[in-house]
Amino acid sequence: MPHINIHRRLVLATVAFALAGAQFALPGTAKAQSVSPVANATATANHGLASFKSIKQINAGDLNVGYVDEGPANGPVVILLHGWPYDINSFIDVVPLLTNAGYRVIVPHLRGYGTTRFLDPNAVRNGQPAALASDVVALMDALKIDKAVLAGYDWGARTADIVAALWPQRVKGLVSVSGYLIGSQEAGKQVLPPNAEQQWWYQFYFATERGRAGYEKNRHDFAKLIWQTASPQWRFDDATFDRSAANLENPDHVAVTIHNYRWRLGLANGEAKYDELEARLAKFPSIAVPTITMEGDANGAPHPEAAAYAKRFTGKYKHELVTGGIGHNLPQEAPRAFADAVIEVDHF
Repeated sequence: MPHINIHRRLVLATVAFALAGAQFALPGTAKAQSVSPVANATATANHGLASFKSIKQINAGDLNVGYVDEGPANGPVVILLHGWPYDINSFIDVVPLLTNAGYRVIVPHLRGYGTTRFLDPNAVRNGQPAALASDVVALMDALKIDKAVLAGYDWGARTADIVAALWPQRVKGLVSVSGYLIGSQEAGKQVLPPNAEQQWWYQFYFATERGRAGYEKNRHDFAKLIWQTASPQWRFDDATFDRSAANLENPDHVAVTIHNYRWRLGLANGEAKYDELEARLAKFPSIAVPTITMEGDANGAPHPEAAAYAKRFTGKYKHELVTGGIGHNLPQEAPRAFADAVIEVDHF
């Protein structure tokens, strides 16, 4: 089991780094511990591939959303949000830990993943951050959920951060892997040191037509490469990867992905209905809801240091470093640590 080092409020580094880090973060500098493949394997790899009981569908906002809904119907609600290029199976071992603790757990396929579809066939396949956050609020409305704990990583952490910042009345608590990830197109213009720019190679690739075509043609192998580089000590097997890769075959996946990364660079426009939300996000609003931020000690993806964002969280807060060779997909690599953080923040 991974070991957790807990760091209470950390000293803010520089304001400029914090702003840039939300959008294009410098790679982390923590030394990763060496662990054996067996010690670092996911629970599902050890006991055979698990699966969710069922995928439900509901119209919510612009989407027909595919989602997992497990646990007692009257239990406190937790919404788990996955990242790119991953899927709901990042939480396959987290969900039973939470349902056994009495929680109702909702795990939606984000737009462009799994069984989630746009209701309007002519809708913009928009991947901008405000759109994804609005999807979560729309899903909560459709399911008649007034308030929930939100927890996620990668795109999911950014989405949870935005909901917590703009709709704090809907968020009981927040668990965010890699911390404060709210950004803006203006922040995306900031030049980073060469080693940091290199970490974002795929974003620049996606800015080209070659990149779009390459991801369309090779999304399976592309996603596996990201998994390997973002979690260099995670020994996932082919069956574990293929289970998730199947949910990248959504017909809107490539368009949403390309739009997301081009929007960040200011190479694609958002939709006007999100302009007001993006203007608020461009001011880097503080997050006042109870929050636990987390980081794996072997995260190979670009991410900000905790000191750069700690003061963005103005409510009860702590940061946890999960050691043992844990990479970017923290919920799947360290499900117990992630579930424990969700339960803990609910009781802050």
